[in-house]
Amino acid sequence: MKRIDLMTNEEMLGFVDHTALKAAVSWLEIEKVCGEALAYKMAAACIPPSYIARASAAFPTLNLCTVVGFPLGYSVLSAKERETEAALADGASEIDMVINIGAVKDNDCLAVEREITALKRICGERVLKVIVETCWLTQEEKKSLCVIVTNGGADYIKTSTGFGSAGAALDDIALFKRYIGAGVKIKAAGGIRTKEAFSAFLAAGCSRIGSSSAADVLLSHS
Repeated sequence: MKRIDLMTNEEMLGFVDHTALKAAVSWLEIEKVCGEALAYKMAAACIPPSYIARASAAFPTLNLCTVVGFPLGYSVLSAKERETEAALADGASEIDMVINIGAVKDNDCLAVEREITALKRICGERVLKVIVETCWLTQEEKKSLCVIVTNGGADYIKTSTGFGSAGAALDDIALFKRYIGAGVKIKAAGGIRTKEAFSAFLAAGCSRIGSSSAADVLLSHS
């Protein structure tokens, strides 16, 4: 990766998953987000699964990401599997899944790893990001999840849904870097709303940043 202090704001946008996941999001908003993601060469547009087929038809060259088990994570595994299959069939190329946080609290590491493994098997070569929702976790649970996400074969560990009690924190990125396997990347999401924050999370080791405001924030500083 190019040194962060040498990156232009436009280059930073290349690490962004441009996101629109609010409950009342409309097609006009989805269309805007997808158009911006394409125009500014962002990493992906992250949108609700119900809009993936329409967005795929309207923006056939755009990298589309969607969410599974979102935002609470406690769907049964068969539901997450079906969501994943449907999203990929509709045109998604990246899946951001929410783990079953209750299983973490029950210390049922096997159940969490099993669902990650199952969804990665469905994704195949396509990208699977695992949202662990750091705001609900102890330090030891975060460390354990780094191992679980690695063993499950996921491509990314992701901090947050943006719907929890807190978003991404730089301390958690440092912890992830220490405990994840060599093949796992990091995505930060939730509360990253300034140019300084974008720079800090990229410098800390994130390969993706989920944001609904990246275009406005970074382009206003160009």
